[in-house]
Amino acid sequence: MRITRTVAGRSRRVAVLATTGLTASALLLTGCGSDSDSSDDTSSDANGKITLTVADFGQFGYKEAGLFEKYHELHPNITVKEDTTADEKVYYPKLLQQLNSGSGLADVQGLEVGRIKELVDTKADQFADLSKVIDVNEWVSWKEKQATTKDGKVIGAGTDIGPMSLCYNTELFKKAGLPTDRKEVAAKIAGGWEDYLKLGEEYKKNAPEGTYFMDSASAMYNAVVSSNAKQYYDENGEAIYKDSPSVKQGWNLAAEAADKKLTQGLAQFSDPWKAALRKSTMATVACPAWMAGQISVNAGDANKGKWDITTAPGATAANWGGSFLGVPKAGKHVKEAGELVKWLTAPEQQAAVFEAIGSFPSNKGAYDLPDVKTAKLEYFNNAPIGELYADEAKSIPETVLGPKDGIIKDTISTQINNMEQRGTKPDDAWKAATNAIDKAIG
Repeated sequence: MRITRTVAGRSRRVAVLATTGLTASALLLTGCGSDSDSSDDTSSDANGKITLTVADFGQFGYKEAGLFEKYHELHPNITVKEDTTADEKVYYPKLLQQLNSGSGLADVQGLEVGRIKELVDTKADQFADLSKVIDVNEWVSWKEKQATTKDGKVIGAGTDIGPMSLCYNTELFKKAGLPTDRKEVAAKIAGGWEDYLKLGEEYKKNAPEGTYFMDSASAMYNAVVSSNAKQYYDENGEAIYKDSPSVKQGWNLAAEAADKKLTQGLAQFSDPWKAALRKSTMATVACPAWMAGQISVNAGDANKGKWDITTAPGATAANWGGSFLGVPKAGKHVKEAGELVKWLTAPEQQAAVFEAIGSFPSNKGAYDLPDVKTAKLEYFNNAPIGELYADEAKSIPETVLGPKDGIIKDTISTQINNMEQRGTKPDDAWKAATNAIDKAIG
């Protein structure tokens, strides 16, 4: 379920957006997709009809938006079948094995942003060059650059992105004596994540019993790091996470949050985390675009209208997450697969996915379409997410990606959880994280 895109500590459940053209009951829980309904037959039949397979992970939203059926209507000779793996950590090793053997690949493969640099550096020759199919200028500039080789080859067309915001429980804020208006909350954290922790201390003074300011210090850490261009690697491909200013800032803030007991210490997307949303025991959650659906689904109807969304702390825009669609050269229908990718990632189709499951488009052309531009989330007090996320998406800095970003982020997040849950001292947790990362990345 994508909904469950678990690389780099990321997971999600999604909700249908309450746009201006939708009813008040537009939020719903979508199903898991761990089982495959794809066919291994991708060859043409005697009548020239073909089946294209799309392999992906979690939830890309194409079924929910009815796009495969629509494509068949537009191209009666083509049937599209989806092969979905729930957990990206299971999906990716299988993809590497298939690329290495040159067999078993789908016509279209989903590619996670935490893996894209490794694929660009080591597997680009096994993907079709989509620069000959799509116009890369249609995307936010930093998105397509992530999937582009040094010589200009594009191995993936951008699907969604995760512009950052802050979700907060207005009922808990009110009980703690904090402002609930989204503009007033934004003003309180305008100075950055340091201000966010100060707000957390204000919350703690009058917090309702049994509640916490934030869900997870590791989530805040990921949000802090995501707002910086340099994170775990430099432009030369060298791992710099031990000395990275953004990593140091994020780590220190996470350690402070754990020490001051501002966090409930729950690993995001775990069963206890979901239960905490339902019971309203955490007041804020760092909110990339896809997180709103996770909150609405797990908090449930009883908490509808109690949450709101405001801009993320500080003045620097941030992105957390996102994916691509690539076309392996070993596929039997490379040309047709490329045309499908072009269509699926066009503005109208990205807007349809946004309306269906809340994945925010990476194609700029979608931002001016009504279903995106005027989109609001009824569950979150009609927060104007179309406007909020579009403005942020256009100013997100280009991030320097590395081949093992996902592993580094996951390992650090695990040790931050240990500081929260086990009381591990920051120095010991950092040593454990760096030892594990060094072994993993060599």
